[in-house]
Amino acid sequence: MQTDILNRYLFDNLHARGELVNLSQTFQEIVAPHNYPSGVKNLLGELIAATCLLTATLKFEGEIAVQLQGDGPIGYMAVNGNNLQEMRGIARMSSETDATSLQDLIGKGNMVITIRPKNGEPYQGVVALEEETLAECLAHYFEVSEQIPTKIWLFTDENTSQIAGTLIQLLPDAGDKAQQEADFAHLCQLTNTIKSDEIFSVDSQELLYRLYHQEEVRLFEPQAISYKCSCSEEKCLNAISQIEPSELDNIIVEQGSVSMTCDYCLTTYQFKRPQLEQFINDSKH
Repeated sequence: MQTDILNRYLFDNLHARGELVNLSQTFQEIVAPHNYPSGVKNLLGELIAATCLLTATLKFEGEIAVQLQGDGPIGYMAVNGNNLQEMRGIARMSSETDATSLQDLIGKGNMVITIRPKNGEPYQGVVALEEETLAECLAHYFEVSEQIPTKIWLFTDENTSQIAGTLIQLLPDAGDKAQQEADFAHLCQLTNTIKSDEIFSVDSQELLYRLYHQEEVRLFEPQAISYKCSCSEEKCLNAISQIEPSELDNIIVEQGSVSMTCDYCLTTYQFKRPQLEQFINDSKH
């Protein structure tokens, strides 16, 4: 079966939409530079799958960042994605842990979802991480911030390092609200029957047929998902340009160069004096 793709589909007669994502290589490339414990790796995987699903709900060019912040062993976890389904992610640990649950890993904290359209103002929503699972926290986010009935299912296969997720979301319109809610509950009931071994082994179209063969499902062209870190020399130089010229000069005198390492991919960028001369000379003008 294909992996690293996102399928989007509409239930024409039920005023609802759905998504199905299955990731392998993208997930493995994101976690490869880091030595995360199993529980941390699995939660990051779930967050990557969830971010893919959320990114696909965007109707414009832009980026989305989903962050988990708390007082547990994971102080910070974030995944960034864009409308091209280019993903990157990171977990920052404050202490070693063999915990596996969301609450034990994050502790008391919040989920912050930031949407940045290419054209337009950014939008941010914050909800407390009060539910037992990440999927339930995301449903709560949509209920509180978007007022759109949404349910997400997330799956992890440690043996094959695959992650998967699916989403059902009601499309608000001016129709019969009670009927819409009944349709949504019906689709959620069908989707609840997905088994882990199915979502990781059955072709997406076959799986959708098994689940919804009595419904009219309109499937769109699948979208490829990939890992892409957005770090660059240019971004590092922009950050270095904010350092006081005299302080920058002292760093080069003491260390011979300035180094910056990307937290996400662990790529290190090193800059010698000739590359930084323009910033140092700012103090002379």
